[in-house]
Amino acid sequence: MAGEPQPDCLFCKIVAGEIPSTQVRETETTLAFRDISPQAPVHVLVVPKAHYPDAAALAEADAELTAQLLREAAAVAADEGIADKGYRLVFNTGEGVGQTVFHVHCHVLGGEGIAMRLG
Repeated sequence: MAGEPQPDCLFCKIVAGEIPSTQVRETETTLAFRDISPQAPVHVLVVPKAHYPDAAALAEADAELTAQLLREAAAVAADEGIADKGYRLVFNTGEGVGQTVFHVHCHVLGGEGIAMRLG
């Protein structure tokens, strides 16, 4: 069921504290933590604590939580010192574009040389 924790979901386990992560921010509804395989000098994932399989499902089900997720992504960029120089927000939706964990998550990417690395 959408919104409910899923027992086999990696990010639900991170939200529950069952799997360790390097957390950078937390609110009542979101959690932000460093990606274990960073693709940029700053690479933080922001997830809603509620489980939704992808960005489209979240947007359809809960517009306010979608907005909170985006606000938190912007706050991460500010905290990480990349907001003024620019940063990228990425949502992968579906296996065909590389989504491997089916719990919606926003990649916050930035730092020196990101434009050259990510195109």
